[in-house]
Amino acid sequence: MTKKIENECMVDFVFSDKKIKRKELKSIHNLKAVFKAIRNHLAANTLGTTRDEVLAQQLINLIFCKIYDEKFTRPDKIVTFRAIEGEKNEEIKKRILNLFDKVKRTYKEVFDDNDAIVLDAKSVAYVVKELQNYCLMESERDIIADAFEIFIGHSLKGGQGQFFTPRNVVKMMVDILDPNDKDLIIDPACGSGGFLIEVLKYVLKKLDSANENLDETLLKEKIKSVLNNIKGIDKDYFLSKITKAYLTLIGDGKSGIFNEDSLENPKNWKNKTKQEIKFGKFDILLTNPPFGSKIPVRGAEKLKQFELGYKWKLNKKADKWERGTLKDKEDPQTLFIERSIQLLKNGGKMAIVLPEGIFGNPSDRYIWEIIKKSGNIIGIISLPQEAFQPHTHMKTSILIFEKGKMQQEKIFMAIAKKVGHDKNGKTIFKINNDGSFILDENGHKIIDDDIPVISKNYKLFKENKLKEQSHLGFYIKFSEIKNNIYIPDYYDPEVIYELEDLKNQGYALIKFGDLIKNKIISVKRGNEIGSQFYGMGNIPFVRTSDIVNWEIKIDPIKGIPEEIYRIYKEKQDIKAGDILFVKDGTFLIGRTAFVTSLDEKIVIQSHLLKIRVGKETELINPYYLMYLFNLPIVKKQIKNKTFVQGTISTIGDRIEEIILPIDKKGVKQITEKVKDIIFKKELLRKEIMQLINNVDF
Repeated sequence: MTKKIENECMVDFVFSDKKIKRKELKSIHNLKAVFKAIRNHLAANTLGTTRDEVLAQQLINLIFCKIYDEKFTRPDKIVTFRAIEGEKNEEIKKRILNLFDKVKRTYKEVFDDNDAIVLDAKSVAYVVKELQNYCLMESERDIIADAFEIFIGHSLKGGQGQFFTPRNVVKMMVDILDPNDKDLIIDPACGSGGFLIEVLKYVLKKLDSANENLDETLLKEKIKSVLNNIKGIDKDYFLSKITKAYLTLIGDGKSGIFNEDSLENPKNWKNKTKQEIKFGKFDILLTNPPFGSKIPVRGAEKLKQFELGYKWKLNKKADKWERGTLKDKEDPQTLFIERSIQLLKNGGKMAIVLPEGIFGNPSDRYIWEIIKKSGNIIGIISLPQEAFQPHTHMKTSILIFEKGKMQQEKIFMAIAKKVGHDKNGKTIFKINNDGSFILDENGHKIIDDDIPVISKNYKLFKENKLKEQSHLGFYIKFSEIKNNIYIPDYYDPEVIYELEDLKNQGYALIKFGDLIKNKIISVKRGNEIGSQFYGMGNIPFVRTSDIVNWEIKIDPIKGIPEEIYRIYKEKQDIKAGDILFVKDGTFLIGRTAFVTSLDEKIVIQSHLLKIRVGKETELINPYYLMYLFNLPIVKKQIKNKTFVQGTISTIGDRIEEIILPIDKKGVKQITEKVKDIIFKKELLRKEIMQLINNVDF
């Protein structure tokens, strides 16, 4: 008999009144919800231990007990990790403590003598009851990472640049590199071991399918050999210990996990690390290094190990980057690129998650000179903003690279728009046009996730069978890479196809930059006046957030005094008929406002461009240009040409690359419609102002 109790996370937990056999354990697909429920219960009810990092350590110790029990209990035997209804909590804890002692004795190199389960008996019994019916070893998720994500808060992880890579992304990266049992594999920033655990599962699955009739003894030797080939480094003692313990438990072998700083000079590593981790040794490298300018690497001894530890300047005359003096500091993710390349042997491959800014920032383009000099850029996969949310908003891409090989002609690219969860970390599912869920053949909801499709398309690309190119898989010739820009969105084939289709329909495709070059339009950016003047007067200081629905807000928040306006009046020269364009600021980039006679007395922020049609033609006038900027195909181009530069997103000079599709026959008609809309908006604003100003209190 069983009893079901439903908690606030809508997860059913089963309390058993009979002893459970190993073969009766069930797999589970929603561990995060289970761990969240456990975390909430322990935080509210545990005596003496309420800090999340301590609770995480305790839960992980119990997880290891569970995995050990699953591993060493025969299918027809009763599991030790159990809590029978009616059994005293102290009896349950005593049995679990005995189990943990076995874990520590069996894996002395992993656990310290002072490692202990210190939760009170009631809390231990609760955790055991919640987990006892499940088989964690058969879980689809990385249970350690899931537990750690729930128990260690955003502030702790974010401060150290530690963010867990989504399991579907990890799986795709492993699938792409396709490791085998002979490959020497490393993650130099292994965290809780997500990449290494997936690699182990992947290689063992390969062995199972290839050696179905292999003698059991020989198969065990092969498994042992795989484990000996898996190495990891992390400077966080807790995380490295977790990975070491987990790999040891599920792999039944010694773990090659080392608590070191991967960016430290190897001569300063411990002797055992130096023996196992050497440059030019590894076949496969997978990693998601720590990110952030808030955790810079400092110190001459560290930085001088790296070409990327020096300042680089472009010699425009010679058209090459030249190395300068040593930097005072550098972001860790930049140095991890070079350290990862150093660890690979010639012919070795890596997949590394990096901030998307590295793939497009003009100031980071010297990095690509180092990468190109070192080998072959195989591919780049862009991940959506939601990939690492809710923990960080950092947009990332994955670099696939092969050391010491000539650059291949075609580079694989893909743009993942859906990653299976939303910005809050909640799973999202595919839906029909009517809002109903799309179901698979078994009646289950299908997760809305582009990652598996990209993985399949990469394999087709590798086999030279990728026929239909889309954002989920395409290739670009290496010679077509512009200015060391390696952001897949920049080369989105679907935008190219759409523009070509419009051309075939008779549209004239005109590059925005050509309009500037031919002096048909002029572009000028605004100015920063200093926040000390905000709110000091009634002249609108127009910022990006003031551009809404083709117009400037009636009452911008920041007003400046008359004397400041006079300083910028001639510099900016704002006139009716000008178009204001948001060029910086992520989600607002591309918004436009049409300047009317009511808007001429303003000052605009530096994140805005003033665009003026100086010489009208049959195809270009201010009203039609306003229309063109708001077309979906132009909006797509703006989005694809917007990069993270430093700490802010911007379209920069790439606005000049935008192609404007002009319907020659419809220019006059559209112009009149837009002119009418602008006129009516202006008229309504006048009426509002008159109404407000004429009120008599």
